Amino acid sequence: MKKFLTIVMITIFTLSYDAFAQEEVSTPELSISGSVDAYYRAVLSGGTNDASDGSTLAPGTSFANQTGFALGMANVILALDGEKTGFVADLVFGPRGTDAVFLSTTASSSIVNQLYAYWNVSDNVTLTIGNFNTFLGYEVISPASNYNYSTSYMFSYGPFSHTGLKADITMGEASLMLAVLNPTDATDYNPNGEYAFGAQLGYGGAYLNTILSDDFYQVDLTAGWDLTDAIYLGVNATKAKDSFTGAALYLQNSFSDDFSMGIRGEYFKDEGVGAIALDENVIDLTLSANYSVGALTIIPEFRMDMLSYDGFVSDNDGWDLTDPDEPVLINPELNKSLSSFTLAAVYAF
Repeated sequence: MKKFLTIVMITIFTLSYDAFAQEEVSTPELSISGSVDAYYRAVLSGGTNDASDGSTLAPGTSFANQTGFALGMANVILALDGEKTGFVADLVFGPRGTDAVFLSTTASSSIVNQLYAYWNVSDNVTLTIGNFNTFLGYEVISPASNYNYSTSYMFSYGPFSHTGLKADITMGEASLMLAVLNPTDATDYNPNGEYAFGAQLGYGGAYLNTILSDDFYQVDLTAGWDLTDAIYLGVNATKAKDSFTGAALYLQNSFSDDFSMGIRGEYFKDEGVGAIALDENVIDLTLSANYSVGALTIIPEFRMDMLSYDGFVSDNDGWDLTDPDEPVLINPELNKSLSSFTLAAVYAF
């Protein structure tokens, strides 16, 4: 694998060298963008709004997992976009940001969502080095770029970010990305000297994505199409070795410039990742509305998670602490489904 990654890096630089030419460029300007978000969430059935006794508070997916009024994050993106070169410093503050960069090793790196520099070698080739959000999957970390406020199982247990070197190449209507990467989500350094290979092939609104290492692979398909001026369809399907298999459809309808509704339907099977019980599956249906008031988007959302087994805890008689290392719930009341309501506000600037 290491020899293969070396060949990939040589190929990337060969493409870059052949296209290189010194040009006089104008001085770029620094831009500031980002978002802030907060939400209210309540469990309607199958769980509880007080997890102090060990009952289920939320489905086992990332973000929007608290009840009552809660914070998402503040996201501040500093970017300099020059004709030939530029950088992005994407900083996050708050619970959502902390969860997104969970493998950061220092206090300062724990606020870094993305940090990379790039070089437009030619009109068709761009090199990027640093930490960037994953190219796998349909959903992203920033709530301003997702339609649904809560996130899918496939997003939650797939990679969040990568650190490495990548080349983005346009080939007419098609695109190709090749990358050499640290272990997934090891954002600020390489912890074990191992590397992975990443690739993405895009055409006609569809992207085939993969990440490969010595003992792991994930293959992922994402696509999206405007079926009409008002109706949009998104698709995501993925397979991660010894971890999970999943698929999701995203259907959205715009009723006006300011109001739309959409539904996400996802199937997810746990094959070792530990999201739910091994070899069991879950279906989540999420109905969301997006109402925009200027730069503010209000998102009311109903979500139903349906397990193939009894796995959500709605009531119990407390904890058996006979073995402090493995506390056990006493007489838990178990359910196959969990329903919840969320009202979120996302302001993008």
